[in-house]
Amino acid sequence: MNPPMLVGRCTPLLFGFLISHACIINAAEENALAAGPQLKKAITGNTVQGSMDGAGKYTEFYAKDGTVRSKDYQAKWSIEGDTMCWVYTGQPKDCWRASIKGNQIKWIKDGKVQGTGTIVQGNSNRY
Repeated sequence: MNPPMLVGRCTPLLFGFLISHACIINAAEENALAAGPQLKKAITGNTVQGSMDGAGKYTEFYAKDGTVRSKDYQAKWSIEGDTMCWVYTGQPKDCWRASIKGNQIKWIKDGKVQGTGTIVQGNSNRY
């Protein structure tokens, strides 16, 4: 057996393995999940505006008292562990993970990004 031939044959496989794992790591870093304290600091007293896959566009103000205020509705919000939870009128509690990068937030449910938003300081719409 000739070692250089063996190395030559293995190099593309090793390279492919390293590239595929680098892509996985980059995707994981892109959607690194926020911890509860990070979520609370980013959201409390601020407005988030964006879009959800299932519900469309939204703009919500997250008051310090745990109230969500929007143009057409109100709800309650809380941080439980590393999840953000909402209770909308007539609906059961719904909790999501989030990824925050700067003022951008991604809402993650069942391991998939299902919504995005921009965090805007304060109650920009005076809800």
